[in-house]
Amino acid sequence: MLAAVQTNYNTGPRQKSYAGCLSASKRIRWDIDRDVIRGRHFDLNKKFLPDGLSKIGSLGFLTEDERRYVSQIQGRSYANMFGLAERFIGAKMLEVSRDHWLGNQLALEALVKFTDEELKHQELFRRIDSMLAEIMPAGYRFLPEANEVANLVLGKSTWAVLALTCNIELFTQAHYRESMEPDPELSALWRDVFFHHWQEESQHAILDELEWIREDAKLSQLQRDRAVGDLIELVGAVDGLLQLQAPADTAYFVNTCDRELSPEETRTLHDTLLRAYRWQYIVSGVQDERFGRILAGMISSKQAERIEKALEPIISF
Repeated sequence: MLAAVQTNYNTGPRQKSYAGCLSASKRIRWDIDRDVIRGRHFDLNKKFLPDGLSKIGSLGFLTEDERRYVSQIQGRSYANMFGLAERFIGAKMLEVSRDHWLGNQLALEALVKFTDEELKHQELFRRIDSMLAEIMPAGYRFLPEANEVANLVLGKSTWAVLALTCNIELFTQAHYRESMEPDPELSALWRDVFFHHWQEESQHAILDELEWIREDAKLSQLQRDRAVGDLIELVGAVDGLLQLQAPADTAYFVNTCDRELSPEETRTLHDTLLRAYRWQYIVSGVQDERFGRILAGMISSKQAERIEKALEPIISF
């Protein structure tokens, strides 16, 4: 039945969705300097990430100023992580657009526009890191290497990459709507960065879903089973990146804090950062209702059990 629904994607609801995304993209188009940064600087007297994302409320041994600093360190890694993800997302969208080259021209234009916006987002997050490097203490390191990660991700099946991509762009929206937008204590510039990012990601998530469903309709049960395995491996790879960055950010805080932390406090800080990063990049995504609904429409109960088993150690940490 699913395959029958997807057979002709040049007409009907799918075509309207491509057209709607393209129209919205043209309407909300923004420029980094003119619309986002506007000659402003980041205010280090303000948080970058809200407590619901940073989990700094559990760090009772830190002062208010120190907890704010932790949110800023996390925020810098948050921006860099999105810049990294958009490297492979843009490349994958260019690849899947090939299916539309001599077919659905609205879909092709929408995906090319999508890729252009992902390149702009990469530039935006590079700018943010450069701006923060000028005002934050020296010594910060973002350890994951974007091209290495992209090569790893793009080596997996298209179904799995589109699943990961859709997940990322759905939780990006949830983070902004549910945590960033309502928090008055955030840096105004930081909130504006992710407001504009959210605007375009809203269209991207729709296109992700369309392309993921279209790809799913091509697969046999065996191919889908292998693709689920690829998705599980990608989630594990994401967790590996978080386990790499959490100790780096812990060390950065310890080395630039005005006082010495005890070994126990340092361990607690590390565990809090890792827990926060797992929430930000994995748990909040897999618990997203829309993502769960899309995924459930594609996989079997046994495949769902495989995914749940793989996620359990991460969710329960």
